[in-house]
Amino acid sequence: MAEVFRGKNVLVTGHTGFKGSWLCIWLILLGAKVTGYALDPAHTEDNFVVTELKDKMTDIRADVRDLMALQKTFAEVRPEFVFHLAAQPLVRYSYENPVGTYATNVMGTLNVLECIRHSDVTRVGVMITTDKCYENKEQIWGYRENDALGGYDPYSASKGCAEILTASYRNSYLNSKEYSRHGKSIATARAGNVIGGGDWALDRIIPDVIRALKEHRPVEVRNPEATRPWQHVLEPLGGYLSLAAKMYDHGEDYSGAWNFGPDFDSVCPVKNVVEAVIEAWGSGTWCSAGQENSPHEAGLLSLDCTKAKTLLGWKPKLKLKEAIGYTVEWYQSTEDKYELCENQIERYESELRSR
Repeated sequence: MAEVFRGKNVLVTGHTGFKGSWLCIWLILLGAKVTGYALDPAHTEDNFVVTELKDKMTDIRADVRDLMALQKTFAEVRPEFVFHLAAQPLVRYSYENPVGTYATNVMGTLNVLECIRHSDVTRVGVMITTDKCYENKEQIWGYRENDALGGYDPYSASKGCAEILTASYRNSYLNSKEYSRHGKSIATARAGNVIGGGDWALDRIIPDVIRALKEHRPVEVRNPEATRPWQHVLEPLGGYLSLAAKMYDHGEDYSGAWNFGPDFDSVCPVKNVVEAVIEAWGSGTWCSAGQENSPHEAGLLSLDCTKAKTLLGWKPKLKLKEAIGYTVEWYQSTEDKYELCENQIERYESELRSR
């Protein structure tokens, strides 16, 4: 995989975010020439900030809703790979700001697709959506890539829209049957709930737990029985990179939608994750917070990743306890955060080789 990215121009939208910053660090390790395009980071302790990542890559601050700025970036960077992660990523916030959520997640995706379509050098576009793009029927088995799309809340629906939009562009302009003519491969990637170091977003369970533990107060859990597919951030990122590498070499065969989720034993209630984090931290307690008048959130959601396992040879490597260990290590460590991220990526890659 490393050889595919070495020396290549790679554009990552949303690079100041949690997943985007980790992806950029991994791409730098793989020898890519990385450019990021995003708004300012949301928190002064975000992974992007504390790793001083802006000094290790080309850092462009702009909005994906600004088509002219994005076109200018494509013209200057001439990316062969595009990873589109820029988004409004929070379910509860989407209820407060539906217009901004749809504008960013739908029109932002449209702008990226337009730039890819008109680029004479871009060969691979990986559009990151979410497992919440499916029409959630609270079923016990995982959703497959050909299951119905939907979305109860504005965030989930906006990501379902982004999936439909991407499929439309793929069918209308960048059809795999005409790959020899246009030479472009477009995929969407759907991942479960990711955890890891450097995430400080509001209304996400790990940041909420870490904030409470640092402040020596009980962790308030608003929906302890909600069941989710938990995975360390490096798991789906490894999937995105493996997918992009395949798309670069065999683009006509790897366009489409892909799930990247954990094995069934990492699909568990929120309270299990909270208890495991407290155990790894070494102290702390939690309590159930009232949910009166709270907006709707899914109770059960999981993914079937047979496609990625069969066609990409990808599979999750870290058990939930290991993923939480990586995560707590990041928040408790006093060592250089960039070096710590590099170390965790290298340890994860050694897991890939050994399992």
